[in-house]
Amino acid sequence: QVQLVESGGGLVQAGGSLRLSCAASGRTVSTSAMGWFRQAPGKEREFVATISRSGSTTYYADSVKGRFSISRDNANNTVYLQMNSLKPEDTAVYYCKAATSRSAYEARSRGAYDYWGQGTQVTVSS
Repeated sequence: QVQLVESGGGLVQAGGSLRLSCAASGRTVSTSAMGWFRQAPGKEREFVATISRSGSTTYYADSVKGRFSISRDNANNTVYLQMNSLKPEDTAVYYCKAATSRSAYEARSRGAYDYWGQGTQVTVSS
């Protein structure tokens, strides 16, 4: 089992920055690619970024490429999402995901053994 707790969300003006954190626990974290997804009101949950188990490989949605950066600290079982140049369209609930025994590439989509956090709200005002 994996437990995920997100933090760092909040209200920020357009052009500002936020850093989300995801604290992970459980024996399978070290074997899991990790990712961030988001869900805006009335929309489906969408892929934002994923990172491999070693942290050497990352993938980003086109909408956040060049503005967001995903990283992980395996010693502390934490995954981060640095969000810069935020836009109102980035407003959503952001979810952390652990994709057990999957690559960062595979983790961009839903899997049968994915674990999710409870989400953290990010609101970007114009």
